Amino acid sequence: MPVPEQSALIVPVPEAEPVVGPFRAKLDANAAKGVPAHVTVLFPFLPPSAIDDEARTTLRDLFSRHSPFEVAFTEVRWFGDAVTWLAPYPDIAFRQLTAAAWGHFPQTPPYGGAHDGDHPHLTLGHGHPVDVLQEAAVEVTSRLPLTASVSSVHLIAGSDTPDSWRTLDVFTLGNHD
Repeated sequence: MPVPEQSALIVPVPEAEPVVGPFRAKLDANAAKGVPAHVTVLFPFLPPSAIDDEARTTLRDLFSRHSPFEVAFTEVRWFGDAVTWLAPYPDIAFRQLTAAAWGHFPQTPPYGGAHDGDHPHLTLGHGHPVDVLQEAAVEVTSRLPLTASVSSVHLIAGSDTPDSWRTLDVFTLGNHD
């Protein structure tokens, strides 16, 4: 039976890969699926089969109304003792992107409604013993801050199969007419 595909709107953070990549490879199952270091804008998004030209046009128009921005990842934080993540600062632009996308696609609440999407983050690791996650958090903290330029939102899709996630479209921030 084929594994169902999902889609997501993310902001890849390639500037973080040299620091977080080795840890994510061991501690974040999404890395093995082909998902890069990123901040989630909206997941799950529409089923890939439902992403048509109208949805892509809506996303292109929506994200063109948001300006590119700079962000720094200045500290490692935790969701309980199960997930360790890097906090972006400022985070308001990420929250605005999530609110805008969800506002236009209300059938796609952040994290399926399990969370409000109001805590933008770059996941370092989850689903491992807390001491293993703490070691990673300490090592990554010693290499912060990381800075990044955000100029686009990527529409990606894939399944739980290794290396299955791929970019379907890239939406540039700002009006570039």
